[in-house]
Amino acid sequence: MVIKENLIKLFEEWSDEKIIHVSELPQHGSYRQYFRLHSKTKNVIGVYNADIKENDAFLDFSDKFFFLGLKVPQVYIVNESKEFYILEDLGDVTLFQYITEERKKNGFSDEIVAVYQKVLRELPKFQVLAANKINYGKCYPRDKFDKQSMMWDLNYFKYYFLKLAKVPFDEQLLEEDFQAFSEYLLKTNCDYFLYRDFQSRNIMLKDDKVYFIDYQGGRKGALQYDVASLLYDAKAVIPQEIRNELLEYYINSLSKLTEVKKDEFKSFYYGYVIIRILQAMGAYGFRGFYEKREHFLQSIPYALENLSWIIENIQLGIDIPHLWQVLKGLTESEELKKYSLNKNIKNNLLVSINSFSYRRGIPADETGNGGGFVFDCRSLNNPGRLDKYKNLTGKDQKVIDFFKDDSMMETFNNNVFEMVKTSVEKYMERGFTHLMINFGCTGGQHRSVYCAEKLFAKLKSTYNIQVAIVHTEREFDNLI
Repeated sequence: MVIKENLIKLFEEWSDEKIIHVSELPQHGSYRQYFRLHSKTKNVIGVYNADIKENDAFLDFSDKFFFLGLKVPQVYIVNESKEFYILEDLGDVTLFQYITEERKKNGFSDEIVAVYQKVLRELPKFQVLAANKINYGKCYPRDKFDKQSMMWDLNYFKYYFLKLAKVPFDEQLLEEDFQAFSEYLLKTNCDYFLYRDFQSRNIMLKDDKVYFIDYQGGRKGALQYDVASLLYDAKAVIPQEIRNELLEYYINSLSKLTEVKKDEFKSFYYGYVIIRILQAMGAYGFRGFYEKREHFLQSIPYALENLSWIIENIQLGIDIPHLWQVLKGLTESEELKKYSLNKNIKNNLLVSINSFSYRRGIPADETGNGGGFVFDCRSLNNPGRLDKYKNLTGKDQKVIDFFKDDSMMETFNNNVFEMVKTSVEKYMERGFTHLMINFGCTGGQHRSVYCAEKLFAKLKSTYNIQVAIVHTEREFDNLI
């Protein structure tokens, strides 16, 4: 409550308007807290983060990037302690969400490739144009991706992934290869801006443009790291031939801003792919094995598939025999397959989502499990009261648009997801096979259908599970 009150005070100081509504946004991989704030004429994002040094980096970088015309959120106001700040609202659609939905309908389509090309045209602007404008003294926790930074990442992988996943290795031999590997990677030019977490969840799509967030970990480093982060982003699952095409596209875009020796660039590129994958696997291990947040483990099989392709197809310019042996062992590990190719989770857990009318009653649970959730949508604004919506459903665009700016609906759906995700993650962890979720309203046509569809899309984009949706009202079966 204190956090919300501080953000409201800061917002009203900046806007000179009264807050109408505040809704908390879901947290993902960070400990920062985000809120969407609405007044009569303004919609913004409020942020709370107790880590002042991290905030300093983000705010200083944001000023520089915005001044250079790069596509980042504008910072409107920061409080005196720098724990709270107000940002431009870039909406809800990340690149990851977009490609997940588009791939369901059309596979890895030309439209997805075109969006990646937009991103790759922008990336060199951060790396090259901003490189000499950044105050690297603001970087956190380190001003360059140097040997110390690399060793932190490699040891993060060792202690939070290899050890927790019970993967055998020789400590001394692995340490020697880590030392040699990091020294090798530093032989390329490392005087560019390195975004650090350049992946699909940190890229926003709005008004047919791409925007970039979460660059507070940026520092000086090599060009190869960020493009490796993007193209080998585990759950984005980019086909390898398209990865190759996009790498060529990036190099061509980069060459317009700085000289690129293509063969030399590529000779180091796959080394940076590997260290980025290992850093990500350390994060999956910390969040999944250590913090018991099961859905982080779902990225492991994708990372292993990427490693497997590299092992089979790439010859690095350095001999790191024990690390190579460990990586090969990871791709063949039965223990990791048991943990989480998560085919077991995907095949075993089915979330059934239903919309219904209270006039007919709550749908019966035919599995015999009982339990689950029933959400009453009757308190929400009802478009069915208006003649122009009466023959439509919650799947029709006009009804979707009706709810789009409805802060009460947004809060309701955010709260639903926060409640449901706890059960989903626990059910996956314990091997349960079915969870039923019902949304009811008066006619089972508008509000309940809309909410069911929103939860369906959110669960499909967040977890590697089976999700089924049924709209039970016979009166409009033919409309959906």
